[in-house]
Amino acid sequence: MPDLRATTLVEAPVRTVAGALLDGRLLASSVRGLGVRISGGSGILHVGAELFGSVGPVRGKLVVTRADTTGVAAALVDGPLPMLALTTDLVETGGGTLVVDAVEWTSPGGPFGRLADVVVGRGLALKILEARAGAVSRRALQLVDADVVVGAAIVRDGMLLVQQRDFPVEAAGKWEVPGGRVDHGESDGEALARECAEELGVEITLGEQVGPDVPLRTDLLLRVFAASLESGEPEAREHRAVRWIGPSDLDALDWLPADRVLVPGLRDLLFSA
Repeated sequence: MPDLRATTLVEAPVRTVAGALLDGRLLASSVRGLGVRISGGSGILHVGAELFGSVGPVRGKLVVTRADTTGVAAALVDGPLPMLALTTDLVETGGGTLVVDAVEWTSPGGPFGRLADVVVGRGLALKILEARAGAVSRRALQLVDADVVVGAAIVRDGMLLVQQRDFPVEAAGKWEVPGGRVDHGESDGEALARECAEELGVEITLGEQVGPDVPLRTDLLLRVFAASLESGEPEAREHRAVRWIGPSDLDALDWLPADRVLVPGLRDLLFSA
């Protein structure tokens, strides 16, 4: 079973590098000049997202199995190989974040399969890993200086507070955690306190960050923190509705794409409350 690895040190926080990995367009653009086409990851990667790849006439489908602060992984579920797995693991170091990219696969049996491994598979896989590492490094360094939208994962009695968007049209009806943009001169905590007072009429106490930074645009990312209510009862002042949900509701909710990425972290938060 071939197994190739490549490592890159990125001078950025691990949560920011994890955010760069969630950019679904990154892998597609990085391998464009290698004769490899990848589609389906046009937005933000999350667990269960599907990627479709092709090398010449050979096609396959991969499903994302992990997308969090530890990295990203995807596995082949339909294609010409018995097994193919792509993984990127993140290790926090004193000098930045170590990005460990790996690909492993099982080739069809017989002499042809072994020849393909040596002549085509290993060389192409190594080029993909190198291209991927460079793209992730560049994207992470962009996000270091990006503007920030903050969100509050407010938990009470094992339930999470969510709010339903009323606008713009493409987001109407979808759900998110409360929050908003960090204004110039504000800290993340100050911005969240202001947004929760304006949107919900409540005061909160901020906790630790939940999940990775999530890229919204080249120059904008979402950062969500755990929070608890200090005073007030939430009301939908600027949204269609607010509600409390439990762990069993997380997967079924029609989330905004950026918030859906955070579902595994939100689930852990609810179970630890």
